[in-house]
Amino acid sequence: MTTTAVRVGDRDRENTADLLSHALAQGYVDLAEYETRVQAAFAAENTEQLRRVLVDLPVDHLRRTDPRRVAARKRAARASVRLHAAGYLAMVAIVLAVWLAVALTTGETAYFWPVWPILGGAIGLLGHVLPVRTYCR
Repeated sequence: MTTTAVRVGDRDRENTADLLSHALAQGYVDLAEYETRVQAAFAAENTEQLRRVLVDLPVDHLRRTDPRRVAARKRAARASVRLHAAGYLAMVAIVLAVWLAVALTTGETAYFWPVWPILGGAIGLLGHVLPVRTYCR
């Protein structure tokens, strides 16, 4: 059984050209080779021809180091910290409200027990913030 290559569209060609520009920026190809490969990519009619343009390049590495992808990961990391902080603040408000309600109804304020969940939550939040802050610099 023979396999036929699938035809490619403009989007496939543009994605290949983007990968080639990352390869140029990272020093995998020089300018002359880049121009030759981009011309071949835009002249490609099927997937086999596009594959030949990228065959000797570390495509997975080029995709992982794509600046748009890195920026998206950093945005997601920052958003996760904001969500974690919001959850922590909600927990602090709830335990303080419970402690205050019990203190007002019983008149007993000797032991401030909310310190323990607040402290534990702060340690967890700090353990999340520090690596994200280091990664997002």
